[in-house]
Amino acid sequence: MAWAAAETGIAEGMLATRAVTTIHDLVQKDVGNSKARRIISAILRVFRVAAVDGAAVQEALQLTIPDFEDEVTVAAARSAGCECIVSRDPKGFRGSPVRALTPEAVTPLLGKE
Repeated sequence: MAWAAAETGIAEGMLATRAVTTIHDLVQKDVGNSKARRIISAILRVFRVAAVDGAAVQEALQLTIPDFEDEVTVAAARSAGCECIVSRDPKGFRGSPVRALTPEAVTPLLGKE
């Protein structure tokens, strides 16, 4: 549902930089580099990428979330103005200034636009 909401313009979808590289790596193992790149291109037609720069990393260092990659994701989400982070593991974002929701929890919110 989150993908469909981003694709139809109901919501703006963003990905963390590391999500893009992780998706590429996982897909590449199954279908090869050329197809993985085409898939990433298709994904980027729907989702923007939340930038990670030095300021985001510095902000992440000030957070108290247990996982540094999650802290960087939170900092990038804040910088991009995201209202929430959609994650299969929202508990990993405890203490985040950006609310983390499961895909199932965010679905009802997407229909309220």
